[in-house]
Amino acid sequence: MFFDDNLLIYNDAGKTLYNKVKTLPIIDYHCHLDQNKIANNDGFSDIGELWLAGDHYKWRAMRMNGVDEHYITGDASFHEKFLKYAEIVPNLIGNPLYYWTHLELKQVFGIDIPLNKESAESIYALANEKLKNITVQGLLNGFNVQFIATTDDPVDDLSNHKKYGDINVTPTFRPDKLFDFQKDYIEKLGQVSGMKIKTLDDLLNALSNRLDFFAQKGCRMADHGLDTFPKSYADKEQATKLFSRYDMLSLDESECLKGFLLVWLSKEYKKRNMTVQLHIAVTRNVNPATFKLCGADSGFDVISEAPSVKNVLGFFQQIPDDERPNTILYTLNDANLSSLAVLSGAFRNVKMGAAWWFNDTVEGIRRNLKIICEYASLGNNLGMLTDSRSFSSYVRFDFFRRILCDFVGNLVEKGEYDLQSAEILVENICYYNAKRMVD
Repeated sequence: MFFDDNLLIYNDAGKTLYNKVKTLPIIDYHCHLDQNKIANNDGFSDIGELWLAGDHYKWRAMRMNGVDEHYITGDASFHEKFLKYAEIVPNLIGNPLYYWTHLELKQVFGIDIPLNKESAESIYALANEKLKNITVQGLLNGFNVQFIATTDDPVDDLSNHKKYGDINVTPTFRPDKLFDFQKDYIEKLGQVSGMKIKTLDDLLNALSNRLDFFAQKGCRMADHGLDTFPKSYADKEQATKLFSRYDMLSLDESECLKGFLLVWLSKEYKKRNMTVQLHIAVTRNVNPATFKLCGADSGFDVISEAPSVKNVLGFFQQIPDDERPNTILYTLNDANLSSLAVLSGAFRNVKMGAAWWFNDTVEGIRRNLKIICEYASLGNNLGMLTDSRSFSSYVRFDFFRRILCDFVGNLVEKGEYDLQSAEILVENICYYNAKRMVD
């Protein structure tokens, strides 16, 4: 049967395990949702807006299938955009979008028929009728979302980060723009911190000020997007000299200063009990013409080279175990995932994260689980996150839970693991490990 209750679960033990976790609350410790829409409890004009206003996964798929940009990021109506998306959905067999699309139709709208060109208009009408009574907070409550960590710049005001009923909306400290060393940004950071930034010590004081402000707003997570890890690290004296001319640095000097700041920030995260997430091996905005037309986060990022394990080791070697924050490591290129997974046995407080971004496919998640099992420790894994801008993307947790339960259930069926331990394991991975991290 199409998308029945046993979707992606192919053994009886897996079905038993899934029944243990399918209704557990959701801790989304990394996403790109708009906290202002949560605060305003916005509604949606139609399913086209819900799905296509900012979901670059869908935008990429539409481009792959020849849809004109007018119907993607252009000024076509959301109705027109939805119809164009519906046309290409049957081409997405095996793609996670196919699963997520139909899980959203079923779980949000109660629609259990395939989306395609022929069914698009009727599904559009049925979904919109349901959507009249659905708001952002209602949608989040329907998914049983308990904790959301948005992605925020150090200069953001965070005025809408608070609890909304049972939903705790918290900020994440994401200082990526800092590492561009642009004068306008440094000046803005000083302004929001109530100081002028002229020296490295001024910068560190400003960052400390903002970290304290984020902590007061409930921040439990920090986040860095890195092309790769630095090859060299300045000490304090070198960093002071480099920062004195931060807008005139060579590439090597800039990398050296970045290394100092990355290490310094990591130690500051530890002091505030923040977990840091490190995302590596991505090259962003690779199509200059379309980047100019559509802007960042529009679907023009790609998997980069596998990270240099030597450089990754070099970073972790900079920080003593007792000064290292809880660290989650994600790689977009999982070619050397086994080498990275082994890190968690060499450096305390380091874990491999979920199958990230282009890897959050059925086989990508299975591969991630298998390698973490074999080379690290699956039992303390932190499970899934949305990494999304879409409020209906929480079906990704169900998608992950199904694959996890099938994976663990298969080991139980083969007599390689016991069911009682498996039940505890999947509950921890799906909820309790992440809850302990953010509590």
